[in-house]
Amino acid sequence: MFFRRKTRGAAGGPDERKPESTPAAEGDGPVGAADIPAAGRRAGVETPSTQFLTGDSSVDRRTVQVLLEAISRVANTPVSTPEDLEALLVEIVDLSVEVTEAERGLLILPDDRDEAEHGGFEVHVARTTQGDVPSEQLRFSTSVARRVLEGGEPVRATVGSDSEALELGQSVFDLKLRAVMCVPLLPAGGEGEDAKIAGVLYVDSRAATRQFGQRDLSLFAALASQISATMQKARLHLDRLERVRLEQSLELASSIQRDLMPQVPHTLPGFEVHGWYRAAERTAGDFYDFVRAKDGQLAVVVGDVTGHGVGPALITASAQAGLRSYLRLIGDPGEVITLLNQDLSERMDDGRFLTLFLGLLSSDGTFRSLNAGHPNALLYRAAEQECVALPDHGPALGMISDEVYTSDHSIVLLPGDAILAFSDGLAECRDASNASGFLGEDAIREHFRDAMRSGKPARESALELAERAMALAGGVNEDDITLVVVRRVE
Repeated sequence: MFFRRKTRGAAGGPDERKPESTPAAEGDGPVGAADIPAAGRRAGVETPSTQFLTGDSSVDRRTVQVLLEAISRVANTPVSTPEDLEALLVEIVDLSVEVTEAERGLLILPDDRDEAEHGGFEVHVARTTQGDVPSEQLRFSTSVARRVLEGGEPVRATVGSDSEALELGQSVFDLKLRAVMCVPLLPAGGEGEDAKIAGVLYVDSRAATRQFGQRDLSLFAALASQISATMQKARLHLDRLERVRLEQSLELASSIQRDLMPQVPHTLPGFEVHGWYRAAERTAGDFYDFVRAKDGQLAVVVGDVTGHGVGPALITASAQAGLRSYLRLIGDPGEVITLLNQDLSERMDDGRFLTLFLGLLSSDGTFRSLNAGHPNALLYRAAEQECVALPDHGPALGMISDEVYTSDHSIVLLPGDAILAFSDGLAECRDASNASGFLGEDAIREHFRDAMRSGKPARESALELAERAMALAGGVNEDDITLVVVRRVE
């Protein structure tokens, strides 16, 4: 049905009595000026029953035809972009002016900003039959708009004299308005006390010959009801499209990040290396890399940017690019990390930082490492069949812009020796059967030691450790996980 009846006053119909005199309201100013109606019925203001059918078949047929055509125009407007939605809102206001034969129409939205400054309103669209309304002319009866926003009922105001205009607000008097209508925009199924009003449609006219009647208001309210459903549907459709676009973008970013993870090098005789990572979301803040560095060295890198998702993933890409450039030109790990820290500190937001483990491996087994705020890497010595932690050397990158990193730590890997570097997401894998339980560094050390004692290759050792962590967590990792194994075989 296109109508909804609400009675006021005595039973048998709406209260059409001449309203009692009330004190003048505060004056309307520019958009957002305070204009709170006085208590009770205001001069010329009525909240209607919303029945617009008269019982005259020819009149009603034309009325329904107008309504259906207007609804069809709105419903058939395609919405695939935010710009399309804005165009739909303009079409809605244009239709409101056309159907009501008003001079001006406004789409007014609630504004949660400071009411003293903005009045609780935002005029989102303002149109006349000639086009947009200039911003300097955006004055309207804020009393009527506020009444509809707060009460959720359609309102019309008929102005018969200057005194009645002043009762409705200074703007009504100044603009010489003679008729005003305002109807709420409610979401589908949103009628009732708990309904959240999405906004209001407002039309007015200065022409003394165009006074909005009860039937005009009822038709306008019926149109607004259908428009509300169309707006909601359009916004939901746009949200779905945006989610699809976001999913596609995230999948592309994930694919690019996977491609940036290096292929395992096979050109360093006598050594095995293998890396593994798993993102907590589509993209990761973790990364690992194997880089051909200066003087024929192999750089082994494990990094972890705080957080996970697209933001940290962008930082990892930047860090990887910077590292690859510096490592090809500079053979000292401390100098490389110092330069990278200076570069990242200029571009990382407060609260973001990058922990990093960097090792430079020479063909004779010499391994120089630097740890910048990262979990301690583990060194397995075949002779002792035990693991020891490699030392720290400085804070995470991005925390202190002028930090100078140095490392004089150098070891020689002998046959059977190995190194495991990992991000904190590995140690912090949560036990799926015990919310307070985690994999922990002791379990990592034990598994790595046992794998090396049994002579397992780097790839098998890395995959087994990753599988153990994921099995403990029930296949769900709350943080990104990355690990790298380097093993000397001869």
